Amino acid sequence: MCGIFGYVGEKGRTVGELLEGLKRLEYRGYDSAGVAFKDAASGNVRLIKRKGRIAGLEEKLPLEAVSPLAIFHTRWATHGVPSDKNAHPHADCAGRIFVAHNGIVENYRDIREKLLAKGHKFLSETDTEVVPHLIEELMRGKSRPSFEEAVDRALSMIKGSYAFLILDGETQKLVAARNSSPLLVGVGKGEYFVGSDPSPMLPLTRDVVYLNDGEYAVLDAKGYQIFSTHRKKVNKEVHTIEWDAEAASKSGFPHFMLKEIFEEPDAVENAIRGRLIPSEGLSRLGGLERVANKLRNVKRIVIAACGTAYYAALVGEYMLEEYAGIPVEVEYASELRYRKAVFDEGTVFMAVSQSGETADTLAALAEAKRKGLLTLGVVNVVGSTIARETDAGVYNHAGPEIAVASTKAFVSQISVLALLALFLGRRREMSLVTGKRIAQELAAIPAKMRETLKRSDEIKKLAKKYARFEDFLYIGRKYNFPIALEGALKLKEISYIHAEGYAAGEMKHGPIALIEREFPTVAIVPSDSVYEKVCSNIEETKARGGKVIAIATSGDKKIASLADDVIYIPKTLEMLTPLLSVIPLHLFAYHIAVARGRDVDRPRNLAKSVTVE
Repeated sequence: MCGIFGYVGEKGRTVGELLEGLKRLEYRGYDSAGVAFKDAASGNVRLIKRKGRIAGLEEKLPLEAVSPLAIFHTRWATHGVPSDKNAHPHADCAGRIFVAHNGIVENYRDIREKLLAKGHKFLSETDTEVVPHLIEELMRGKSRPSFEEAVDRALSMIKGSYAFLILDGETQKLVAARNSSPLLVGVGKGEYFVGSDPSPMLPLTRDVVYLNDGEYAVLDAKGYQIFSTHRKKVNKEVHTIEWDAEAASKSGFPHFMLKEIFEEPDAVENAIRGRLIPSEGLSRLGGLERVANKLRNVKRIVIAACGTAYYAALVGEYMLEEYAGIPVEVEYASELRYRKAVFDEGTVFMAVSQSGETADTLAALAEAKRKGLLTLGVVNVVGSTIARETDAGVYNHAGPEIAVASTKAFVSQISVLALLALFLGRRREMSLVTGKRIAQELAAIPAKMRETLKRSDEIKKLAKKYARFEDFLYIGRKYNFPIALEGALKLKEISYIHAEGYAAGEMKHGPIALIEREFPTVAIVPSDSVYEKVCSNIEETKARGGKVIAIATSGDKKIASLADDVIYIPKTLEMLTPLLSVIPLHLFAYHIAVARGRDVDRPRNLAKSVTVE
């Protein structure tokens, strides 16, 4: 982990130009950075790396030097503490082979012991460093294999997950290899790029080739070829990225996260565009049409997800059960993969993931496929592994999400799940009247979200008032129970404040013992079917001296007499309130984190795309 960017070209580019590509990967979260590049002037490969931010690395680099061949990396520590020596890339003994790596080499200890016995010297504590030495050793063999042949043999000996970018300073070739960690090739004119996602290459090219697990690309200035293991050539389609570099810029906002919160209405609009037929109370999901007959008779849906996507899936569970009449189970993918889950006939498996590359979700998907289930995906990244591996699915169309803490992807996932509830419900028992009401209100939601965003300055003042507290409790019921979980997660992710999300009905089963003056409660209490129940929880909290911030429906006068502070949201259907109630919680977390001086877009210890366990 965590970010990879590589370049090979006929004319070359300056190190400073190429470093901009690495900077566009900073959102993924990292603790050190490094580069290995061929210096056109001297003909030597230079290795420069440093613990800390890219800005520190930049101070050490000859930015005007021209390079025809380079690999860059930002590291998120898995083996060995963050340090200069543990930063990537890593080199072999001769200084010919250089490797940047996302993932984990599970059998690195065995490989390392064998290489030590053969005289190899290691400089780091990482698992990655065995790779360049292993390739070097294989190239010493009696058959004198080529660089590419040695890489192919090395890949067959390595166990684990990886996205490798391997530079050979002698042949001036790059090899990009993938297994359970995303990697793609960017195709330019007389130059080629490799990235762990498209963002570093977008200003340079929008034409990309996605690598599948078990595939690797061999690139030089003349072109590229793609192989599967044992050197079998593979022909791949070139895809064009729909969004451009401007979409991934801050556009005048101080942080990507704030920009993306303000893009939440756009994310919902993009998710539902062309998919709603309000006059008929229907949704049209082209990605599911070919399996529509199978879905008509589905008996159960199992949804696997991690983190924020898991909370979106919990909202979807309420929607699908209430409006489509289908039993739904939402599972942490990290737990499902290790359980002996029972998948009955008629069960459909659904993977929800922003990146489409989440390691645990992919593992759960693979298990479902082995059991013969119909598999669906809800993902944001076109061409991602989940998008390719599932039988059918729906894209979010949320656009690039740069901040580590997911916001606009979250609301786009809920929107897609609402569309799915409508899609399935109307094929079962949902009436035309109900379908029309849902479709019409979903179409109106983006405008109501924009109305809610106008309260950002009000929420900013509230955040400053509460920024000194070190513990928070978030409570909600029914559709807004998952939103309580999401609100607490966002606060802890980016401000490092301890926060708990709870079903409000569980207050008397433990959490109420924590209530005191220094432990504020955020209560999500819209005017819905469980309004009075949550009001009772608020009164219980106030009776014990606790402060309460309420998220309530506009026009609710009662709540002002119960809570210390109130943030109002517009009225909507109960099932769609999460799309409105979550916005104040995202803004509250953001403004508190800023008030406490946190690195909002890149919170400590976190990575955007979690591609290892």
